[in-house]
Amino acid sequence: METLIPTINRLQEVFLTVGAEIIQLPQIVVVGSQSSGKSSVLESLVGRDFLPRGSGIVTRRPLVLQLVNVAPLQERLKIENGNGVKQNAQNSYPGVKAEEWGTFLHCKNQIFTDFQEIRREIEAETERSSGDNKGISPEPMYLKIFSPKVLNLTLVDLPGITKVPVGDQPEDIEAQVQEMILSFISNPNSLILSVSPANSDLATSDALKLAREVDPDGRRTLLVVSKLDLMDAGTDALEVLLGRVIPVRLGIIGVVNRSQHDINTQKSLEDSMKDEQAFLQRHYPSLASRAGSHYLAKTLSRLLMHHIRDCLPDLKTRVTVLSAQYQARLNSYGQPVEDHSATLLQIVTKFASDYCNTIEGTARYIQTSELCGGARICYIFHETFGRTLQSIDPLGGLTELDILTAIRNATGPRPALFVPEVSFELLVKRQIKRLEEPSLRCVELVHEELQRIIQHCSSFSTQELLRFPKLHDSIVEVVTGLLRKRLPITNEMVHSLIAIELAYINTKHPDFTDAAQVSASVNSQQAEALDGGKRWKNEKVAEEKVPPAGFGSPSKGQAINLLDTAVPASRKLSAREQRDCEVIQRLIKCYFLIVRKSIQDSVPKTVMHFLVNFVKEHLQSELVGQLYKQPLLQELLIESQDTAQQRTEVAQMLEALKKASNIISEIRETHLW
Repeated sequence: METLIPTINRLQEVFLTVGAEIIQLPQIVVVGSQSSGKSSVLESLVGRDFLPRGSGIVTRRPLVLQLVNVAPLQERLKIENGNGVKQNAQNSYPGVKAEEWGTFLHCKNQIFTDFQEIRREIEAETERSSGDNKGISPEPMYLKIFSPKVLNLTLVDLPGITKVPVGDQPEDIEAQVQEMILSFISNPNSLILSVSPANSDLATSDALKLAREVDPDGRRTLLVVSKLDLMDAGTDALEVLLGRVIPVRLGIIGVVNRSQHDINTQKSLEDSMKDEQAFLQRHYPSLASRAGSHYLAKTLSRLLMHHIRDCLPDLKTRVTVLSAQYQARLNSYGQPVEDHSATLLQIVTKFASDYCNTIEGTARYIQTSELCGGARICYIFHETFGRTLQSIDPLGGLTELDILTAIRNATGPRPALFVPEVSFELLVKRQIKRLEEPSLRCVELVHEELQRIIQHCSSFSTQELLRFPKLHDSIVEVVTGLLRKRLPITNEMVHSLIAIELAYINTKHPDFTDAAQVSASVNSQQAEALDGGKRWKNEKVAEEKVPPAGFGSPSKGQAINLLDTAVPASRKLSAREQRDCEVIQRLIKCYFLIVRKSIQDSVPKTVMHFLVNFVKEHLQSELVGQLYKQPLLQELLIESQDTAQQRTEVAQMLEALKKASNIISEIRETHLW
């Protein structure tokens, strides 16, 4: 059990070497308001005066205090000379010729044997980081004190809780201090040492209030009632110390602080502790054995050891998990480049392979949030493009007047006995032309998806590529250029598909209905109408007998312009005109469906052959041809400024985690129980 606290101290030092605390280690956090006696309590635990004193806020940044129990100087000298019994090397500290000493993390390899120098160094370091305006800083200061008189402990002294800014302190000094305190006591692995003076009401204790916020059950809180000797005459703190006023799970311990007179007269801490015990025996005889600074030190050491024992399994699991995470991060950064040629070929080959696999649907990283790669291309072909073609009306944009006009224009000056074939070709070509725009849009959508695959491969598949920004940009540029070159070729082929359909209207197509059959079908439908033929014939006779208005005898001297005769926008069609329109409409619809089916099949094939498959087959050779050049190798394989630094930091953190794992593994199971 005695090895647990030094183990935590070693873990803390390991993580401090990399400048980060990624694991919340067990420690005791001291919390109290200004002038509550925090400094006196800490000094009584150490047995020496070493903390700055004064009016107002003195502790202005966190002080992580590690107390290390060492053998007395005489025993250590015997060990060094080989005359004594060999002890733990960590307890010998060869080269240090002092009974007690301290070291600071920021003063490497410097040993302080004068505790007045330790106080001055704390003041100087505080002003260096926090300034001389009584402001505070969240940056911790690390002090380790070695002494045969102390018990192994790790404590964190925080600035005292204040209410009103003094001097040139910031207006939000209260909020800053509380935020700093909460950041430390929110650690579930920390114990909270709440210091409250006996001459004030515990119900108004700010320290207890903050402790209750993060530890409502009080499982991590220990209350220290200071200044027992300053209570009003006729009063005592017995009810408080017995836990009858405010119960605290870990206990309540009363202490007597040194007075200002004792400090001014430099009364030793040994004498002060003797006077403390005498006071407790006189005023609290029933609690004297469970109060005082000496009992507080033993209690804190015992609580911390048991707390570390409870936290150690979770710490070990946390270290293991973080080691795996940082190892994965280190692997993602890769190794420093030695062979530029091999590295470039490896990255280019990997990118080309990932690009093709994304199209084929065999990529290692498959998105689940949206379609990408080959799946999206398939969706474009059969859903987007297919539905767009199906939504096109074969007769859209064609009115009966357009059809009649085309028929009349195709017959010239002679009345037509039959529906002219030229009018059908003219109108069906006009409808086929409408298939060109969605076909070109299909090519554009596939081209955009091939562009998106570049970013997909860069972000998910080829992590190695992200190390080299110039190579990444060059690969993107080469692939984009290849796609840009293939786009007009593919568009031209789609144009050609439409032009091929327009070049020859194959009325002998196996699926095309013969015009004579259509005409016969239409005639049979019209013959079913009662007197349909007679009514059509009578209308023709009536038209011949009654001269049309405007064709009557003109008045003398009045010129006639036939082109001025208005053409009605809409009128009732004759039976023959209806028959001719219906024949043309049926023929157009039948042939348009044949062409649409052909285009719906041939456009995806064209896009795959001239764009998608071509890029897949020529991507790697294009990348190698454009980038594998000796003058470019050094320039392309320059790492980003952050990559090398991040690799070093991650490697250092991984090394620290491995050391931490070894330190935890050194603890035998028998030590835990």
